[in-house]
Amino acid sequence: MRLYLASTSPARRALLAQSGIEPVLVAPGVDEDAAAAAARDALGRDLTGPELVALLAVAKADAVADASAAGSPVDGFVFGGDSAFEVDGRLYGKPHDPEVARERWRQMLATGGGTLWSGHCVVDRRRDATTGRTGPTPPVPDRRASGGPAVPVGRGPGQPGTEPPVRDVAGSTAALASPATVPSLGPVAPGGSALVVDGDHVVAVDSAVLTFADDVSPEEIDAYVATGEPLEVAGAFTIDGRAAAYITRIDGAPSAVVGLSLPVLRSMLLRGFGVSWHDFWAL
Repeated sequence: MRLYLASTSPARRALLAQSGIEPVLVAPGVDEDAAAAAARDALGRDLTGPELVALLAVAKADAVADASAAGSPVDGFVFGGDSAFEVDGRLYGKPHDPEVARERWRQMLATGGGTLWSGHCVVDRRRDATTGRTGPTPPVPDRRASGGPAVPVGRGPGQPGTEPPVRDVAGSTAALASPATVPSLGPVAPGGSALVVDGDHVVAVDSAVLTFADDVSPEEIDAYVATGEPLEVAGAFTIDGRAAAYITRIDGAPSAVVGLSLPVLRSMLLRGFGVSWHDFWAL
């Protein structure tokens, strides 16, 4: 079984490799700012954290799903992901600029922490050897015939510490894939998760609540920014790098903070397509 990673992120690739999966890396080439702006215009308001990361995850997965890899059509599952860090109601992506990174760190430390939103999209592009077309998607267990939300698992949809509930998305897959269309995940609480199924697409959001050390000095911020590490990552920090020493607590899946929630991805593949996690292991 082949998994295509619609990303050039070394961290996401490393997470999968550590789990025994060697993905095929394909750069999605998505203009994230333009996609987010189109969605904001369509909605007439700013996007929430779950909406933003789900939107961009879908855009990245779709960009690769109907492309080719090494000159051949995609044949397998395509994963797209995106992350954003929310502090005091404000969303932060990649800072790019050192001064922007410094200011974000000052704000994050003043607040004491925030929520890391991690968006996921898996597209089924398995091809039938005879027709060259993708095959049917296996039925998802526990879905209501009415197309409404599944019976909540644990304490309820989107709540911390629960398994993501499976929901059907109203409308077609083409509508879901539109850059201006935000996947309908429903409310997701900080530290919670949600998952929706729509034909050959499964979309999910996971989150983790982070607490920063309360004694980080301006000199430490300057030294960290000077390394360049926080400039091209959501929230201007990484937990698998130098910033790990400044984070005292994580409520949620640590892998979600890196950029890919492994437990949620496993659930998406199993509950959306009936495919087991170990089917992707490179043995």
